[in-house]
Amino acid sequence: MNNERPKASDPLLDAFLQHLRVDRGVSIRTLINYRIDIAHYLQYLSKVGKDPLKVTREDLTEYLWHRKSAGVQASSIARYMASLRAFYRFHLAEESIAVDPATLLRSPRKAERLPRYLSIEEVSRLMTSVGTSKGRQIRLRAMLELMYAAGLRVSELTGVRLDSIDLKVGYVRVLGKGGKERIVPIGERARMAVQGYLDSRPETAASVKTLFVSDRKRAMSAVQFWRLIRAAARAAGIVQPVTPHTLRHSFASHLVQNGADLRAVQEMLGHSSIATTQIYTHVGQSHLQEAHKKFHPRS
Repeated sequence: MNNERPKASDPLLDAFLQHLRVDRGVSIRTLINYRIDIAHYLQYLSKVGKDPLKVTREDLTEYLWHRKSAGVQASSIARYMASLRAFYRFHLAEESIAVDPATLLRSPRKAERLPRYLSIEEVSRLMTSVGTSKGRQIRLRAMLELMYAAGLRVSELTGVRLDSIDLKVGYVRVLGKGGKERIVPIGERARMAVQGYLDSRPETAASVKTLFVSDRKRAMSAVQFWRLIRAAARAAGIVQPVTPHTLRHSFASHLVQNGADLRAVQEMLGHSSIATTQIYTHVGQSHLQEAHKKFHPRS
């Protein structure tokens, strides 16, 4: 059982506990559990500077992820969710809030389901396995380099417009989920690869605005790119299945492993909540554990 206790009384918590005790007649044990759960939650909100009556569902999910990242078991996470739902149902009934943020609350993604990603050496093999002597090879190399450089989703990659990339400054403007636009920097290798592709890009109809085009001079489709990246991975001798999203995961994993700020990674990936990005902290921890086991003399 969680032994944490609230540090101070809180009017929102007190009103909720009074409701449980008087109106619902819950047992002492249940009352204590609710008190511990909500007190810990309110203390967390105080530390991160958020008003408990103005939080969103994403804020609640982020809190649950915070607890899970601290090693809390799934059964306890389920109890925290039940406590939060009860807490906000009460305050909705009391008209302290207009909308219940816990209505569609979902459990955070399991930490055990780590994203599959390539090692830096495998990414290098994937890139170099694609030749640059033919038009198709030049195009594929540019797509792979850009996807890995900017952590793009496959729909974002195939949707990049000619006027959305600036090779002089080194950035690409991306239209992500929900129509949200973001600007992501790209490195020298990606810039060179894309420039090489632009130099050989076939002329297309004025209506074709996308950067990458198919052999038929139309916008490259996501399905076409899936086939190309799978074939390239096989040619590079990569055993594990490789999809476009594998490169996106590799982009984020390598940044985190090398010390990138998680908020910066979140912004580059276009995640609306930091909780989604936090999965890569586990990837980073796994990487450190492997290094410790391999190199520490007494591991």
